[in-house]
Amino acid sequence: MQVSLFDYELPDDRIAQEPRPRGSSRLLVLDRRSGAVRHRTFSDLPSLLAPADVLVRNDVRVRHARLWGRDPEERLVEVFLLERVGGDARRWSALTRPGRRARAGRTLRFADGAKARIESVNADGKRIVAFDRAIDAAWFDAWGSVPIPPYIRRPAGEPDRPADRDAYQTVFAREALAVAAPTAGLHFTSEVLSAIRVRGTAIADLTLAIGAGTFKPVTAEDTEGHRMDAEAVRIPAATRETIRRTRASGGRVVAVGTTVARSLEAAALLAAAPVEGELQFQTDLFIQPGFEFRAVDALLTNFHLPRSTLLMLVSAFAGRETILAAYAAAIREEYLFYSFGDAMLIV
Repeated sequence: MQVSLFDYELPDDRIAQEPRPRGSSRLLVLDRRSGAVRHRTFSDLPSLLAPADVLVRNDVRVRHARLWGRDPEERLVEVFLLERVGGDARRWSALTRPGRRARAGRTLRFADGAKARIESVNADGKRIVAFDRAIDAAWFDAWGSVPIPPYIRRPAGEPDRPADRDAYQTVFAREALAVAAPTAGLHFTSEVLSAIRVRGTAIADLTLAIGAGTFKPVTAEDTEGHRMDAEAVRIPAATRETIRRTRASGGRVVAVGTTVARSLEAAALLAAAPVEGELQFQTDLFIQPGFEFRAVDALLTNFHLPRSTLLMLVSAFAGRETILAAYAAAIREEYLFYSFGDAMLIV
């Protein structure tokens, strides 16, 4: 399909710039068969689920992977650490901005005195960065910044705002494996989760380690020319069993976010997957219109950027015209969009 078919106009003031009290967002409920739209609040979510349903979350924690360094001329350089190279905590794959200040052979200096040499620049623009010390979880927590997306405008080099650090992490986050948040999960409070459990709806977790691919723009003119980056998925045995029981009882599998939808649908396509036990695999599944959903019955999600793979996924789930009509309704009703914005439940 032509990528231009997934374009839409969004006024700048509809892009949420500040986190709001967790759980206070609006919730657009979309019936994907009729196209009917209802306007609710996120606190209504428990009443929109059935006791027989299961809510599946991505429990990944976001690493504080954005660093602010200085080049030899003392100019600011943003370094976004993606993953260790060969398991070495001193060598990392990274994105840098501006790239001209992080050319191969240059050395960058960071706030705690750490230094890093740019070993090489790959064809895709990623750098291999070699530090003079191990960069571990404690170092990220002490010196890294929360990797909020660039459309949330913050002054370069500014220390994290405590509100950003809190808001860009789910209340159920566990292992720090991601460089971006599963944003549909950001809305949940402990009170909403308790209300879901009281209703009798099951809650289950999986882990998709969200990587740099989430930032990868679709530059091809046709969706067939785009390739997703592979990401690691882990679906525990308990989650698989809960989903099996839900299916057997006629309940719905409700995915919290596009990362959960991709994980469950990728698992459903694994012909050699074991029937029972934990499932671990890598997926580069690109879901676009024409895809046949086998695992997900309802989808809780945020509003996504134009021409993005995330917008293509929700369009595959509900229909492109239905989604764009719902987005137009959300804009008219002054919903807020993207990571700190409002939510949509597609049923």
